[in-house]
Amino acid sequence: MKYVLMFVETEEFAKELEAMSPPELEQAYQRVNQWFIDHAAKITNRGAKLQGAPSATTVRLDGTEPVTTDGPFMEGKEVISGFLVIDVADLDEALRVVKTWPGCPVVEIRPVES
Repeated sequence: MKYVLMFVETEEFAKELEAMSPPELEQAYQRVNQWFIDHAAKITNRGAKLQGAPSATTVRLDGTEPVTTDGPFMEGKEVISGFLVIDVADLDEALRVVKTWPGCPVVEIRPVES
């Protein structure tokens, strides 16, 4: 079964990254890279790091006319910063993979429709 993992960055997490020294930041990136290596067999699409929330455009289709606005699609202090697709047996396996994620503090798991 395929799932999209959406990595959600919080303001607090972004501030923590900004406060890291170059060696600390390098170590954090090494942990993330190792996670990708450890789960490479399950990752079917490496996905991508998204540009920041200010670059987002949202189109709301729930009114009589589409409304386009600048900014992230949701309100709040969390933004989806990246995504990838994994192919695993079931949600339990997806949860085991996500529980080892060393990056941002929130990961949304969503099944891909066949």
